[in-house]
Amino acid sequence: MKTLDDPDVKLPEPKRRELAHVVEVIQAGFARAIRHRTMERFRNGKLLKVILFGSYARGDWVEDPIGRYFSDYDILVVVDHEDLTEVAEFWAATEERLLGDLTEGKVLRTPVSLIYHSLDDVNEKLRLGRYFFMDILSDGIFLFDEPGHSFAEPKRLLPGEALQETRHFFEEWFESASKFKRASDFLIQDCAPKEAVFNLHQATERLYHCVFLVRTLYSPKTHNLNRLRALTEQLEPDLRSVWPNENRLQKRAYNLLREAYIKARYSRDYEISGDELAWLSERVSILRELVRQVGIDRLTSLEQLDR
Repeated sequence: MKTLDDPDVKLPEPKRRELAHVVEVIQAGFARAIRHRTMERFRNGKLLKVILFGSYARGDWVEDPIGRYFSDYDILVVVDHEDLTEVAEFWAATEERLLGDLTEGKVLRTPVSLIYHSLDDVNEKLRLGRYFFMDILSDGIFLFDEPGHSFAEPKRLLPGEALQETRHFFEEWFESASKFKRASDFLIQDCAPKEAVFNLHQATERLYHCVFLVRTLYSPKTHNLNRLRALTEQLEPDLRSVWPNENRLQKRAYNLLREAYIKARYSRDYEISGDELAWLSERVSILRELVRQVGIDRLTSLEQLDR
């Protein structure tokens, strides 16, 4: 794996300064999170690695003000045990700090998408041949690396093994997403908008997880649609067309979908109009058909390799 000092890394100096700031925020946030813990496994927790992956690591990031698409910094944070990957407990303040810095626009002008895993978990995924982590090993850039904690040797899956796992993931997750979409259709007709939009959120989340699993045999542990969407659209750029952002209804409706996981269930103040709900239902149907084609294309390519 490369470091920022590697001559093949072509990141501009402003991006390097931003990434240095991101690492400082991650380190400081982690130190604060464990400082006053009484349980030994928390108090002695270690931050082992911070790795840049995705488009900025590969060198194909996008900054398109006209089309309003900007690549995120995709960051893998590796800690020494699984208990430390709990987002709300250990990382929420860090994510809020980075979002605040992005909003202020002085030290950070690029969105940051963080995922968290223990070293044992990453190594297990490598031994199982999960493409996502194998690609990180191949293309990723160390921003921080604690010595003495190596990654396992990855296993290459045989075509038949990859086909079997991919088919299982596609059938399970696509059908699960379809059930939530059908439930939402029923709830719209039953005049239950909050329940309907929650089910649309669940359908959307599962469709994004489906793409990730079909393409990489892995999916990040998150209910955050923005994070799932950003990561998935890197794998399948055609999915960027699903959510136009051209007028007030489109912007508000997508934000309502994004917030529905919590607010549609628990907030009395959460409201969604019939037009917004209808637009979201239409867009989720479009996403579903695109994801169906992604799955079919992936299975077809694996079947050809397995012949």
